[in-house]
Amino acid sequence: MSEDDAELVAALRRGDEIAFRSVFELYHPALVRAARTYVRTQSVAEEVAQDTWFAVIRGVGSFEGRSSFKTWLFRILFNQARSRGARESRTTPMSSLASDDERSVAADRFESRSDRYPGHWRADPAAWGLLPGDVIATAETYSVIVDAIALLPDTQRTVISLRDVEGFTPDEVCSLLDLSEGNQRVLLHRARSRVRAALELHLEIVGAA
Repeated sequence: MSEDDAELVAALRRGDEIAFRSVFELYHPALVRAARTYVRTQSVAEEVAQDTWFAVIRGVGSFEGRSSFKTWLFRILFNQARSRGARESRTTPMSSLASDDERSVAADRFESRSDRYPGHWRADPAAWGLLPGDVIATAETYSVIVDAIALLPDTQRTVISLRDVEGFTPDEVCSLLDLSEGNQRVLLHRARSRVRAALELHLEIVGAA
């Protein structure tokens, strides 16, 4: 446990309201976003996050510091969210993967065996760097990304949310979701590929306008 975590945990054990308010403001939005990958509505995600904080208050006295406070906090969140999600019949075991033959990029985007260059791109992916920065940063483009993530299978959605939205490290994600390093990498790759495909299509349309 880091020195900062030790100080935070000690403050929480003392019932320090300022420390609790600080950590609440730091992590609560991320907890709600993470819970939302398991449950159907924003209001239920808020409830799951609130239940997590109650569990933290009750359990901080037994926190042993074997992981970071953040990892411990999100592990509690995921336990709460899985239970709530199971009641809504939405969850899939985090260790499950899509079928081994699932493609990250659609096969029809490549040349077939009968073409001149089998296996090569039929058309190069969109060169996003050539588009104006304000196009990339628009609310519409952001909405495309959010919608693409929302449509991902549960496992992929959770992994990409933790890695690319919340900034968790690969090791933290593996620990939180009980995934092997290889499974985590495959899930992230597939999720990013699907989101990239949706974003690429959107930017191609914008670029042609």
